[in-house]
Amino acid sequence: MREEYDFTTATTNPYAKRLRKPVTIRLDVDTIAYFKAQAASTGIPYQTLINLYLAECAANQRRPALAWT
Repeated sequence: MREEYDFTTATTNPYAKRLRKPVTIRLDVDTIAYFKAQAASTGIPYQTLINLYLAECAANQRRPALAWT
């Protein structure tokens, strides 16, 4: 390894804004089964499908329909 590196010509990472943060979330078993079935039919990992759905909801500013009983 070098003692010093020259980063004066370095460029920023174009994907840095799209980095993902791991979180713990509790989902219903039926919800996970639904997304896993979708993943099997589309070939997209179920966690990616959940992220895509949540990103679409956020982009469209969807609000959940809550009905307290």
